[in-house]
Amino acid sequence: MCFSPEASFIAGSALTAIGVATVKKTNQKSQLWFGSIPLVFGVQQISEGILWLSLPNPDLILWQSIATITFIFFAQVIWPFIVPFGILMLDKKEDRKLIQKVFVGIGALVSSTLLYFLIAYNIEAKILGQHIAYDQDYPETIYKYGAILYAAATIVPLFFSSVKRMWILGAIIAISYAVTLYFFENHVLSVWCFFSSIISIYIYLIIKWENEKSKQKEIMN
Repeated sequence: MCFSPEASFIAGSALTAIGVATVKKTNQKSQLWFGSIPLVFGVQQISEGILWLSLPNPDLILWQSIATITFIFFAQVIWPFIVPFGILMLDKKEDRKLIQKVFVGIGALVSSTLLYFLIAYNIEAKILGQHIAYDQDYPETIYKYGAILYAAATIVPLFFSSVKRMWILGAIIAISYAVTLYFFENHVLSVWCFFSSIISIYIYLIIKWENEKSKQKEIMN
């Protein structure tokens, strides 16, 4: 995935299908935010497919700009908020909800800050080898502290959730990010999506397991 236009469109289509299936699987409004994550992954991947096609063609400069902004918007603005907020909506224990609200606050801070930089600074996408690299003219401090806060918003909340097996999803994301960072340091945003299908399938399973648990409680009552 994510190494060619064909791979991006195939991945985007598959993730969109998983996303639609996950949304259909939800039976409570509180599950929709978390359940929509695979669908957002799909849209993000399709935008990168468009970027693959538009980058080599000067006549498609408008599409290149739209696709670049769309991809970065999802990666840096949507994810830091939707992940902790989706987990907050799923959690039913009040003490865990209080913890998750802290992460939602961190996510909102990260999202709003990166949205500002997305608007105020230049971003350039280019094909390097078999990957797309995103050059962002952000201040150095953003890369240093932003990465820590980004992880705090998108990874750490998964380990504090009361939802069964949610910590496994946190481990999958943390390991996949570490592997991507180690082997593809300059292409993290693009290459990390290689793992998005595994993550999306697991999100589907979490929603499925939560619904089964609810049905069991109804039967017992």
